[in-house]
Amino acid sequence: MSDKPAPIAIVLGSDSDLEVMVPCLEILAQLEIPYDLTVASAHRSPERAQQIAATARQRGLKIIIAAAGWAAHLPGVLAARTTLPVIGVPISSSPIGGLDALYSIVQMPPGVPVAAVGIDTARNAGILAAQILALDDPRLVERLRGLKKQMQESVEEQAAGIQKQWRERLGGSADE
Repeated sequence: MSDKPAPIAIVLGSDSDLEVMVPCLEILAQLEIPYDLTVASAHRSPERAQQIAATARQRGLKIIIAAAGWAAHLPGVLAARTTLPVIGVPISSSPIGGLDALYSIVQMPPGVPVAAVGIDTARNAGILAAQILALDDPRLVERLRGLKKQMQESVEEQAAGIQKQWRERLGGSADE
């Protein structure tokens, strides 16, 4: 990693969201993208959340990833205070499995957009952030291509494995 400021801020609505966000942190590390990680609540610490967003650009950030469950106002509060892209990760912590968080994130009012990934799909938030950063970073483009190649190879291995299992089960060829 470099001495440059981290281009991504990851803001958790609560420390209990960290477990869901681990795949995001792992993919950013794999792609060699530094990030800042913190906690701020739209409801319990609104001034902190607003300060994080209001100072994001001057701190060198380029993207904010915000994870929140229940009413999930955090991504919207951050988006309201910055011109940077905000990616919301709805967390399935509520009794209705995160649908409330998903709706809060995707149903933003006009003029305050928040990109949303699926419920608990933090890995996708990390990949989306990387793809945005790659718009002007050819080295990151190559790392993303490598990631996509790994995913393709994994599917091909799975296909070969399932064909082998099916042949063994049928006692012959999967093509028969």
